[in-house]
Amino acid sequence: MCHPVEAPRVLIVEDEPLIAMLVQEWIEELSCTVIGPAASVSGALELIAGAALDGAVLDVSLGNEESFPIADELGKRGVPFVFATGYGGDDLEVRFAGAQVLAKPFEHKLFCEVVKKMLAAKLGI
Repeated sequence: MCHPVEAPRVLIVEDEPLIAMLVQEWIEELSCTVIGPAASVSGALELIAGAALDGAVLDVSLGNEESFPIADELGKRGVPFVFATGYGGDDLEVRFAGAQVLAKPFEHKLFCEVVKKMLAAKLGI
């Protein structure tokens, strides 16, 4: 990964602690700064209020809620994101039909490639 003056800032939204730790480790391997992880919609929205972000990895299902309000806010701000789900994308709302989806369980190489591509599009690297 390129090393810009400031490391890319990536939000992690994941309600399963072990998965959140794994995602955090992999994001940090890419020389990025992790924001979060947040385990709920309200927690994520609090974290990103006024924060500069370069990308996000959003678990679709967060217990009894879904991460779509976070995706909506990121979209308004022009922040790219990928959805993470164990349901193959079948759980996405229609308006997110074209969104990038990472299937759980994650494969390290593919995860890193998808995140790099997401950041490259945002940062022009």
